[in-house]
Amino acid sequence: MRISWIFSLIVLLIVGAVVALMLLEAGSIAYKLVWGVALLGVLLLLLFYRNVMRPLRTIANGIDLLRAQDFSSRLSHVGQREADRIVDMFNGMMASLKQERLKLREQNHFLDLLIDVSPMGIITIGDDGIISGGNRAAARFLDFDTAREMTGLKPDEIRSTLGNVISGLKEREVRVVRLNDSMVYRCSRLAFMESGISHPFYLIEKLTDEVMKAERKSYEKVIRMMAHEVNNSLAGIISVMETAEEEISDPDLSEAILACEDRCRDMGAFITKFASAVKIPEPMRINVDLTDLLRRRAPLFESICTATGSTLAMELPESEVSVFIDPVLIEQVVTNIVKNAAESAGEGGKVDIHIEGPGTTLVITDNGPGISAEAADMLFTPFFTTKETGHGLGLLFVSEVLNSHGCRFSLETCPDSLTRFRIRF
Repeated sequence: MRISWIFSLIVLLIVGAVVALMLLEAGSIAYKLVWGVALLGVLLLLLFYRNVMRPLRTIANGIDLLRAQDFSSRLSHVGQREADRIVDMFNGMMASLKQERLKLREQNHFLDLLIDVSPMGIITIGDDGIISGGNRAAARFLDFDTAREMTGLKPDEIRSTLGNVISGLKEREVRVVRLNDSMVYRCSRLAFMESGISHPFYLIEKLTDEVMKAERKSYEKVIRMMAHEVNNSLAGIISVMETAEEEISDPDLSEAILACEDRCRDMGAFITKFASAVKIPEPMRINVDLTDLLRRRAPLFESICTATGSTLAMELPESEVSVFIDPVLIEQVVTNIVKNAAESAGEGGKVDIHIEGPGTTLVITDNGPGISAEAADMLFTPFFTTKETGHGLGLLFVSEVLNSHGCRFSLETCPDSLTRFRIRF
């Protein structure tokens, strides 16, 4: 028999007894019998509530606690041995769930801290294809001040070079790219399973330091070998030719020997220039007025542009722009960039130098033919050059010095067809 039926019968019994008591004459035998039945019904109702309804209500309260995920509350004993065993089991389960939940929260908090301070950029994508979160490294790589700024965007809405790269990744694709600021990144699109649903996420790993160390190790070895072999040979050759020149009276032959000496010295200078690329001193930084440094070197920049037939325009603020740099190294960097810009602009071209804000960003612009897509992928690569007489050392030197200063920089041909080298101090 169902519990609700038993409860209904007891209630009907009590109600019937009360009605009979109202109809019967007080003091009669029937009145006393019905009164006894009424007391019995009340007693049965109390026993039923104590033995059945109270445990059921306690269990129902426990289910409500589980539904509300309230693992701190506990159920009270109901005075029934079997029911109290269930209550004890339930309270023990709630204590275990509370402990596990606390442990899970601590682990998640620790994981969030690890992700946030990780040098690897991490971006999670929601079911709607929108960025649901990311860490500080990802924000920095994608040119955001905080991770919150990129939350809510789609990957293809990120207006940066690296953003264009990751938005074009297919599932499980890994791509290594070198950007126009000499930075090298490995970008991956992966996925994890949650509740049977695949959730994509992006990993961005900065490989610049490792790649530059490997490249430096390679070209240092090559240059050392070249310098050793060539300089040893050239020293002996030049010595012999100088002696021969003194002994020979034929002017034509002396002239030929002199030309060979000059060529040997040029070869020595060539090797020395290569060797200088790996002997860049550590920057000795001081506070410098960038506008004053540029104004003092303006005649040099103008002569460089004049030699290529281009013109120079400088727009510098009147107020002081203080930067913490090595003035000698940065001056050489700017000179190299201006030289490249002037050679690119060529006859009738224009080179522009100005400082942008907020922050301190030096921009050197030229209106030359621009950088091809093939060349853009190879910028700042050791020994890569688009010049017929170039050695591929100028941008390598620039990259080394700016990285040692902690500057952010880029070289690209913009949609307006102007090529800009930006240095953010």
